[in-house]
Amino acid sequence: MLSSVARKNLMALTGFFLCIFLVIHLLGNIQLFLPMPDAQLKFNWYAEFLSKLFVIKAAAYVTYFCVIAHSIVAVGLAITNRKSAGDRYVGKDPEASSPWHSRMMGILGAIILLFLIVHMMDFWYPYKFGNSVGQDPEGNRDLYTVVAVACRRWWYVGFYTVSVCALGFHLHHGVYSGFRSLGLYHPGYARWVKWFSLAFAIVITFGFAAMPIYLFFMQR
Repeated sequence: MLSSVARKNLMALTGFFLCIFLVIHLLGNIQLFLPMPDAQLKFNWYAEFLSKLFVIKAAAYVTYFCVIAHSIVAVGLAITNRKSAGDRYVGKDPEASSPWHSRMMGILGAIILLFLIVHMMDFWYPYKFGNSVGQDPEGNRDLYTVVAVACRRWWYVGFYTVSVCALGFHLHHGVYSGFRSLGLYHPGYARWVKWFSLAFAIVITFGFAAMPIYLFFMQR
């Protein structure tokens, strides 16, 4: 059984790895904003290229592990904190000591996990194992069309956007807490860590949210 400190460190390390994954994933998705048919050809080539690299395949398994470990440890810490808190905060206003999103990390994490399951069912699984994905003019599997068709549905775009916003709030608190958990914290630069956490959350949120919104209106 890992100690509370070890679990928080594992949360931070897996979380930071997933942050790196988000950046790489966002950079790849930027190609979706290119004009058609360039977006289709380049995005599909990019997806096909990554799927053949051993390093990327290995990183994918590390990513799966980090998602599972991060989720399990988060649930364990939430249960432990709830049990240990007891009546400690009776009579106190929690809003006076912490922002709402830091108290809602469990719910935000659940929304993100649900979105991740739906996201993989809609894109990752058909691309890896399905037979419904066609080919583009260059012979690569046409993941772009799968993404574009999904983003024609207004409710899916709404769900995607809400989920990404939840991710943003999760990152805003999680990145800052991760630095503290790993001891990378000092009052002298705490303000800069907070600003970095906020800036990172904003970039990731707007970057991912813009993609389905752009594809939705582009196809009107």
